Amino acid sequence: MHERESTGQKPSTNSPIVTFFRFIPDCPLPIRADRAAAGTMPTRAFRYCEAMTSASAFGWYVFPPITFSLMWDGGSEIFWTYKGQDAWFPLKKVQFPGFAAHFDKSAPPELKGFSPSFLAPFKEPGVVQIWSGLFARTAPEWGLLVRSPVNLARSQGYENYEGIIETDKWFGPLFTNVRLTRTNIPVEFNEEYPFLQVQPVLRSTYGSALDNFDVISELGELKPADWESFRATVVKPNIDPHRQRGQYAVSSRRGRKQSAQAK
Repeated sequence: MHERESTGQKPSTNSPIVTFFRFIPDCPLPIRADRAAAGTMPTRAFRYCEAMTSASAFGWYVFPPITFSLMWDGGSEIFWTYKGQDAWFPLKKVQFPGFAAHFDKSAPPELKGFSPSFLAPFKEPGVVQIWSGLFARTAPEWGLLVRSPVNLARSQGYENYEGIIETDKWFGPLFTNVRLTRTNIPVEFNEEYPFLQVQPVLRSTYGSALDNFDVISELGELKPADWESFRATVVKPNIDPHRQRGQYAVSSRRGRKQSAQAK
């Protein structure tokens, strides 16, 4: 377990980039995303494609706090139900079952009655905000990119809107907004399957720093060093009869291992 860092203080080298706070009792805890995309990645890709495995492992999986389903009529009405219920209910702004009372037992007197909503429909047709049951706080200058899980098969019933939350400044519900894409068919969110992946991003990497870029628009503008790099990465492997597959993966893993040993 990590100790909580003091607000406003720079973290030590052993301080976590992010601390997750579970508000809803018994909701699944986030876990580190894995290189095999929760075991779904094809074996050949897992073995040879370092780009895919690195992207899959970048961040943490977040799960729904309970198994529930949404159903949209294509217009202004959305219905929902959850594990243990046989009926469908019109979706308004709703609390997680039993959470409001649980929250009020622990919250300071002046904060009672302010428990976050679990589900809330938007004015836009078919759009719903879903709370994971978690809050998050990141180290100074770090935020969280909230998105759909990387390289996992996606539900055909909804799409995630992506967003970057400045969780070093904003201590609020870790939520997502989804757009339902199927009508009159239940769309399930399973508590055993991640529906979000949150990834740490430094504020400096998504601000004005992105304005500093260049484009080489013609082949004739490539320099000798560029062609030499092309030769090393494209030509040489294809003319070497003894080359082994996955050299990029081997090189990347070796580099990570050397970096870890140097620390």
